Amino acid sequence: MKGPPAPEHGGSRPAGRLRAPAGAAPPSWRRSPLRRITPWLFLAGPLALLITFTYVPVASMVSYSFTDWDGVSPDRNAVGVDNYVQIFTRPELFRVFLVSGYYLAASVVQIAVALYFATVLSFDLRFRNLFKGILFFPYLINGVAIGFVFLYFFQDGGTLDSVLSWLGVTTDHAWLGDPASANMSLAGVSVWRFTGLNFVLFLGAIQSIPGELYEAAQLDGASKWQQFRHIIAPSIKPVLSLSVILAISGSLSVFEIPYIMTGGATGTSTFVIQTVKLAFQFNKTGLASAAAVVLLLIILLITWIQRRLVPDDKVDLV
Repeated sequence: MKGPPAPEHGGSRPAGRLRAPAGAAPPSWRRSPLRRITPWLFLAGPLALLITFTYVPVASMVSYSFTDWDGVSPDRNAVGVDNYVQIFTRPELFRVFLVSGYYLAASVVQIAVALYFATVLSFDLRFRNLFKGILFFPYLINGVAIGFVFLYFFQDGGTLDSVLSWLGVTTDHAWLGDPASANMSLAGVSVWRFTGLNFVLFLGAIQSIPGELYEAAQLDGASKWQQFRHIIAPSIKPVLSLSVILAISGSLSVFEIPYIMTGGATGTSTFVIQTVKLAFQFNKTGLASAAAVVLLLIILLITWIQRRLVPDDKVDLV
């Protein structure tokens, strides 16, 4: 049997079978110029939004802080650092930072409560998914709605007084009537609202721990407290550090809950509320911009100090 005839010398090659010249390297995607600009094409949109809505407003705010602009007039007279001098020399402008102490104390309670429930609900318990939803639900509610709800909760003869009367406790105390009780009440509302956020952060970090570590600890006879101390606590250190940073920055920039519930009255005005009033009520946009810059620098400074004192070391438990 004869095989297929050999192609004649000099015959044409089949279509689509062209070969590269001898010695030439095939085209590579790694060497293509398009490969180098592709990541920047994907980043172009987010970078444009970030620059437009973050860095440009911050730069404008810094420039306004050196003027006496009222927010309306087209004229802006440069005043140098006079706005910053007023902030640090007028006690009524800087005293509002003392109110942040209530919210900072509340943040400690908030982190402790969130860490406790995250640890407990990370183990196999009945109805744990239900309790997870109950703890996280307040964080999903709009802050303005929460402010109005708790405004009726703390008012005279409101929900709190009614519950206390059912328990046989009679009081005519105005919960939002004096600075101490008003700030404690508002700080309690922030604990109720933001505990769910820290709870989810802690729970996600705890559930990422390999189960073999718990099994080994149980075989060695470790108690729940020992498992928390030697396994859970070291592994969630980065998340705990993040929660501390968020707690400090949040306590310094509290706004919506005290603004809705008291409007800053009875000694509950925060630094942000005061800044908003300076800009929109007293038409001192330049001074308000300087106050915002000071707040930003304080938060950055505290964050830097915290990161230096508690560095983010990589945890490797396996």
